Amino acid sequence: MADEREGQEGKGFKVEDRRRFSPETGEPRGDSEQPSGEKTSQAERNTGGPAAPGKLPEISFSTFVISLSTQALMHLGEMANPLSGKVEIDIPVAKQLIDIIGVLRDKTRGNLDSGEEKLMDEVLFDLRMRYVEAVKKK
Repeated sequence: MADEREGQEGKGFKVEDRRRFSPETGEPRGDSEQPSGEKTSQAERNTGGPAAPGKLPEISFSTFVISLSTQALMHLGEMANPLSGKVEIDIPVAKQLIDIIGVLRDKTRGNLDSGEEKLMDEVLFDLRMRYVEAVKKK
């Protein structure tokens, strides 16, 4: 059995600790302790470094559209308000946010890359369908 293990060394998989905090102390690891293969977060890719507490990552067109759609979903009652933790429905505000995204799509037509164009179309379609359902429930 020991001979079988010796012959199989080098095969299999490698376990690498990728935690941000030291398992012994719970303290954040220094740069020297981070594993070499660790992937960078979206915030690190956007800003060129780790996101500092209280510092927000750069805004792209896509993240802006997604933030508007998230607010619309919140006002449609699809998700809880992060501040109060309660589901609050405000159909007129949701409609206004959906209309704002529609205006953005119209005004940016021809200036977006294919991914941004697809995002705008899918977000608007989804929000408009959810809006119709919310109005029916009302």
